[in-house]
Amino acid sequence: MKKVITYTLLILCSLLFMAPLFWAITTALKSQQELYLFPPKWFPSVWRFSNFAEAWSIQPFNMFLKNTLIVTLLSTLGQLISCTLVAYGFARFQFKGRDALFLIVLATMMIPWEVTMIPQYMEFNYLGWINTLKPLIVPSWFGSAYFIFLLRQFIMTLPKELDEAATIDGAGKMTVLLRIIVPLMGPSLILVAVFHMMSCWNDYLGPLIFLNDQTKYTLTLGLSQFKGMHGVDMQSIMAITCLISIPPLAVFFFAQRYIVGGIATTGIKG
Repeated sequence: MKKVITYTLLILCSLLFMAPLFWAITTALKSQQELYLFPPKWFPSVWRFSNFAEAWSIQPFNMFLKNTLIVTLLSTLGQLISCTLVAYGFARFQFKGRDALFLIVLATMMIPWEVTMIPQYMEFNYLGWINTLKPLIVPSWFGSAYFIFLLRQFIMTLPKELDEAATIDGAGKMTVLLRIIVPLMGPSLILVAVFHMMSCWNDYLGPLIFLNDQTKYTLTLGLSQFKGMHGVDMQSIMAITCLISIPPLAVFFFAQRYIVGGIATTGIKG
């Protein structure tokens, strides 16, 4: 009986949370006249799937999508490489001041981005990177304290005997990392990749600050501009919003078991 009640409550809660998404999809399929009916209609009389293509063609969303993919893929690659190297160093290397330096890295998580936003803008302006995609990509190649912490904790759960056995066979530090450690870090690396990809895909403030030219806009800026120009065209706005939401939803759906596995295997040892 408890399971029946539990599952019933979970189903009701899931329907409650899915209602806004369902309303956005049905609104995107409605005609202009059906948007303002009272009482509102949940289902359109005619399913206008052409709204998606028409809305996508109003603005250069193909260009926005290209820019977003470039930023997301390159910055995610940078996070994976840099965080893996730093986490491996903190987990396996013994050097003076290691623990103190790791605490300093963790302390950076307490600094909100709003505090470093102006200094970063001044730095990127000095380098001539304003109105380019570099400010959205290059910082990711220097790692993230949160992801470094996650990967370090996972590496510390791996027995050091694996490293020692590979070292006896003549493997160097990088060989141990690439041949032994990285293959075992699959779930944790996927966790980092998915979290960072979703963060980049949904980032609005960064592109808003560093980008000025429409040819450099990402999807979030393109959607904001679209809303400003077509504020009363709700079915088009909902259509673009639904299309933009598909990639992160798909990535999360296919990677959810790896995400759960990555969280489960990332302990707090050490």
